[in-house]
Amino acid sequence: MKTTIALAALAMLFPAAAFATGNHSGGHGEMMAIGKPGEKGEAKRTVKITMAEKDDGSMVFEPAVLKVKAGETVRLKFTNKGETDHEFVMDTNAAVMEHKVQMEKFPEMEHADANSLRLAPGKSGEIIWTFANTGDFTFACLIPGHFEAGMKGGITVAP
Repeated sequence: MKTTIALAALAMLFPAAAFATGNHSGGHGEMMAIGKPGEKGEAKRTVKITMAEKDDGSMVFEPAVLKVKAGETVRLKFTNKGETDHEFVMDTNAAVMEHKVQMEKFPEMEHADANSLRLAPGKSGEIIWTFANTGDFTFACLIPGHFEAGMKGGITVAP
């Protein structure tokens, strides 16, 4: 009887725990509105992006605007020059805002999405991405408070 109750309690807790530390839909290799993970050999261009805090308390991506072409595969190379963790998430504006709400509820959420990364201070990383559809997209750091401090930007995918 005790084992049954314990297993029932674990079953009830497991989905909540998986959601709290879980992953987001999209970004695992399948096509998203913004595109899909690219192959290293296909990247003909590298864009260096710095993540940092400013003396006035604001937080930034430099550059904060990216321009690419539909079908282009780009190596996005990140360096966190700040003193705190930062992340980069790119998608449609609606999807980024949905992710932001989840991050506010679960700030230590782990990510396994190809369209995002999280870096500790002084660390570097990269995303190889093929931009598929034309349009305007969003990127942001969704660690609570960072977006509000200015850590966001836009991606324009031209024909």
